[in-house]
Parts: sequence; structure tokens; C-alpha cells
Amino acid sequence: MAKQSIQQVKQRFEIIGTSPELDRAIDIALQVAPTDLSVLITGESGVGKENFPQIIHQFSKRKHGPYFAINCGSIPEGTIDSELFGHEKGSFTGATGTRKGYFEVANGGTLFLDEAGELPLSTQARLLRVLESGEFIKVGSSKVEKSDVRVVAATNLDLIKAVEKGRFREDLYFRLNTVPIRIPALRDRKDDIPLLFRKFAGDCSEKYMMPPIKLTDEATEKLKNYRWPGNVRQLKNITEQISIIERERVVTSDILQKYLPYNEVGMLPVSLSKIHENEQKSFANEREILYQVLFDMKKDISDLKQVVNNIVEESGKHSPTIIPSDHPGVAVPVKYEPYADDFSISETDHNDIQEATEYEESAMSISDVEKDMIAKALERHNGKRKLAAKDLGISERTLYRKIKEYDLN
Repeated sequence: MAKQSIQQVKQRFEIIGTSPELDRAIDIALQVAPTDLSVLITGESGVGKENFPQIIHQFSKRKHGPYFAINCGSIPEGTIDSELFGHEKGSFTGATGTRKGYFEVANGGTLFLDEAGELPLSTQARLLRVLESGEFIKVGSSKVEKSDVRVVAATNLDLIKAVEKGRFREDLYFRLNTVPIRIPALRDRKDDIPLLFRKFAGDCSEKYMMPPIKLTDEATEKLKNYRWPGNVRQLKNITEQISIIERERVVTSDILQKYLPYNEVGMLPVSLSKIHENEQKSFANEREILYQVLFDMKKDISDLKQVVNNIVEESGKHSPTIIPSDHPGVAVPVKYEPYADDFSISETDHNDIQEATEYEESAMSISDVEKDMIAKALERHNGKRKLAAKDLGISERTLYRKIKEYDLN
């Protein structure tokens, strides 16, 4: 398609922007429109994916046929098969009559399945059949029916990951993805942001009969450098907020800053989000506290063993003598001066060193560790249960129960 044709499409469907990625997406839509190939439109939420199925339909041979847009994520799982394929009377509770589904009423036209990644697996199997053969069966019926429908699907999910996790059929993914169209995120087309802002500000000015807002140069740069997790939809919302709320018609960087949140969904880096998630999961219950203590004890013992072995190796002596002990798995502390010139160990010292073996969780029962922790916490806080419970990360009621259980009164 010529560049002039792409510009005409933008004007017709009110698509704002000069990004090469956006032009490429429009060009692919125009090229594939005359065919009957399935199209999968991908992109983040709010980028404007809903415009492209309309472009494909309007420039296809089906443009005089019906066009339906269905949000698959908003239809309950129990009724989506009925919505798409129809049902017979009495096929389920509440089915008081026969109903035609979208694949039947859209015959000869185009069906846009938005949020296709949310489809249940059972519905995915039905959809695959109708895409491959044009055949479908109504819910509660055994009669095979035919439909000639062009399917355009869209999703903001990573369908490859969904396939790997078993949440989306691989064969359906390849069937839908015959022609992929990716819509770029707003942060990937920064030069389009001021254009969109002016468009939304002008629309709001005309709708509410007020002077349009304008950005200073500094505010324009701030607007372009914002991450825009909600993409075009978020930009439109913020533009309308400023237009209605602010009395000043010239928007400075400071004014704009008040409307650009930094703590909303999608703004945290992945690593930081995982840190917060781990913090919330840490010490979620008493057992996890105990496991953490046991793990730390094991690490301390392993570190102590390494220190002792290093001392023995540097002194040229034999390995420490193993002596019987009533407390297996516990190492006897060794006096160690890190800056001493002489690392020699006498025979007497050898008898005082016990080899630190790898810690096994069975060496010390969880109840013993728990009892010891509670006793020490109470001792640290002079018997004040509220402070001790806070120190242990448990409720005061749980602490009271544990005190009775271990007879720590």
C-alpha cells in the first residue's frame, strides 16, 4: 500500500502517530484484509488494538457483512460456549429457548475475539475446529453446522508462555497466528505522545466548551519520558483530568507531575516486584520462621567448620580429633585470633575441638527450637508478651497458646 493510503486509513479510523512501527502494523492490516487468513493482534493493554480488526473488515470483501467484537474475558466460563456457538432449548438450566451464537449470526462477516488468551481450554478446542473446518456444534445439540466467518483475535498476554504453562492450546496458537500484527507500546513511539495529547486536549475542549490546555517544553519532555503502563488509554485519561481539574491552561512540568503516578500497576521493575512479593511471603506462618532459624543454624555451623579446617591446614597439623558428645551436630567454640602470627594448636586444644558435621534437620526437633526461641524472646523483653510476640512475628494470642503448651509460665 502507498504511504498516502496509510495516511487515509489513519484519518478514517482516527489513528494518531507517525511511528514506523505503527505504520508497519497498519500496512500489514491492509495487505491481509482482502484475504480470509486469521490474524492475531498483540500488544499491551491500552495501545488501541480494537482499531485493527475494523480496518481489516472494512477493507475486505466481507465489509458488507456483519461485524461483531466480543470481549472473551468478560463472558463467564459457563456461558461462553453458548455465546459463541449457540445452544438448544433445555441444554442447561435457564436455556428456555434455542439461541444462535456469534459464529452463526456473523456468517459471511468478521468476528473479533478480544482477550482471546482468556478463553477456557474447552472453548479453545471448539474454536480450533471452526477455524479449521468451519464446523461447529451448538451446546446440547448433536447436529454439525457450518459457518463462513473471518476470525481476528487480539490479546495482551504472552501466548507462547501461556502455551508452555498449558493454559493455551499450541495448535490453536499457530492457527490464530497465521498473520501476526504487533501494536507498539506508547513508550516505544515517544514522538507520537505530544500529538496524542493535543488530540485528546482538543476533543475535551470541544466537548466541554473550554479553552484547550497546552504543554510547556519542559512538560512535553516529561510527558515523553514517562513510562505509560496504560498506554494511549492512560494518556487520554490524564489529559482529560488535567483539562477538567486545572484552571491554568498552560500545563507546566510541576502541574503535570501531579498527574503522573509512579506507584501504579506496571511501574515497578520486575526485580523490585519480586522482592516485595518475597517480603510478603516471608515468615507467613510459624513453621516458616522455624525453618529459617534452622537454615541459619546450619549455615553458621558450616561456616565454623570451614574456619576450623582452615586453621588446621595452615598450622600443618592433623585434622581435629573426633570426640564423643551428648549433643551431636554441635561444634565446640574455638578461640581464634584473626591477626595472630602463630596458628599452632596444641594437643589439649585438639581435644577441645569437635568436627562440625553437616546439619540435619532431624538433629533437633522443631518444637525444641520453637520453645527455645519463645523463651529467649520473653527473656529479652522481661516477660512482656506483646513485645515478645512482635519480635517473633506471631500474634499475641498464638504466643499465649505456645507458652501454655511448653509450660513457660
